[in-house]
Formats: sequence, structure tokens, C-alpha cells
Amino acid sequence: MKKLFLFIGCFILLFSMTSSSLITYPTVSNKAFQVGEVLRYRISYGFIDAGEAVLEVKSTTKKGVNRELFHVKGTGKTLGGFNSVFKVVDTYESYIDKKGVFPWFFVRRVDEGGYKINQDYTFHQDKNKVNVGGSTEFKTTLGIQDMISAFYYARTLNFKTMKVNDTFEFKCFMDNEIFLLKIKFVGNEEITIKKGKFNCHKFVPVIQTGRLFKNESDVNFWITNDENRIPIQVKAKIPVGTIKMQLVEWAGLKNSLTSKIEPKKAK
Repeated sequence: MKKLFLFIGCFILLFSMTSSSLITYPTVSNKAFQVGEVLRYRISYGFIDAGEAVLEVKSTTKKGVNRELFHVKGTGKTLGGFNSVFKVVDTYESYIDKKGVFPWFFVRRVDEGGYKINQDYTFHQDKNKVNVGGSTEFKTTLGIQDMISAFYYARTLNFKTMKVNDTFEFKCFMDNEIFLLKIKFVGNEEITIKKGKFNCHKFVPVIQTGRLFKNESDVNFWITNDENRIPIQVKAKIPVGTIKMQLVEWAGLKNSLTSKIEPKKAK
């Protein structure tokens, strides 16, 4: 009888390993980012610096069903006088599949004016499920994104053949719901920020109007027109003004920042 139970146990283990290996996971061509990349942004409200955000790509020994991962960490905080008005300290972490750029683990620690959110998600991509704690699970689709991985996945999309008004879409799981994220290409544009002038692709998110934003054009973002696809600037109109996020520092890029337009030298 013991041998029978041992045989059954080995069979179940072998079946689970085999069935997992037979799954065809989505793959992408990632030419945009690598371990060591650091992007630092300054967030302003009107003419006032209100906060900063940092995105880092790190190495990790953590695995998702024996698949190698990137460890991406995003932090955000308020600056100066805003700390006395509405202090924000946010941390987001995602462990992203290197070959498919989709998440296996997600961590969210939010403290915004005393309002706190703690989330720990385990994405069972091999089972089309996400565990949000304890025994609570939701059905998802293979390759679904989280709030941070979506940012990096978008950088791997094929922009070379896109035309004005082309729309990209993908699914994202957050706050126990599945959202369909859509971004629309509206053209190429040269923009100037504190770090210089850049040749960029301009996008708008296709949003549900009538909520925080009245129109699609209330949110605009610009991505470098080069292999890095770095968001250079984000502008959002809200009922009480405009919020702007600009890139102020970068390091560890995978490619040369060829989108940066160098000033012409005087003759």
C-alpha cells in the first residue's frame, strides 16, 4: 500500500511538472530595458515641485515556475511643504518574466495622507489565476499585467509601423479587477524639458470619460523615439490644475539616447 501511495504521489508530481512545461508562454522582443536601469522623475503641480518617483530594474534570484525574472521597483514620495499637507510614501514592486515581460509577483505598499494599501499578489500564470492573499483567487488570462509590469511591457510594443490613431491594448489586474488598458498614438513631437530637447512619440490613454478626466486629451505622455522608449513627460489636467511629471535623471540604459537633440554648435 505504501508503494502504491508513493507511485501515485510521484505520478502527480511528474504530471504537474510536465503540464507546466507544456504551456506556451507569451514572448516579446525586449530591446528597451535591462538590469541596472534607473529612471528618476520630478512631479510638479503648477510651478511647485510636489514629489518625485524612481523606477529601478534589478536582478533577482526569485523564480516564477523556474523562469528567470526582473525585479522592478517603483517608489514615490512627496517633497517639501507637500509633506505637511498630504504626505505620500508609495512603494511598488513587480517580479517580471524576462522572456515574456509579464508578472509573477506584485507588492504594493501605499501610504497617502494616512490612507494605507498593502497588497501582495501571486500571479499563477501557468494556471490563469492570481492569488491576492489567503485562499482568495481570481481567474485571469495568460500574460496579464500588473500596475508596474504594464509600464515595461508597453515599452516592448512594436512602434515602428504605427500610424496616427493606432491603438495598443492589453489587460491589467489591479484592485481585484481586470482592466483593459488602451493607449493611442497621436503623432511625433519634439518637446523640451529641463534635461534638453527630445524627439518623442506622443500618446494619450483611451480612458473612460466622466470620471477624474473629462476628455482623452486631458492626459498626454511622450516617449523617446529611440530603442529605449522612455517616458520623458506626462501631463494630466485635473479639476484643480495640471500635474506634470518629467524625467530628470537616468542611468544604466540599454541603448544610446539617440532621441535627445543636441544643440547646434555656433560656427
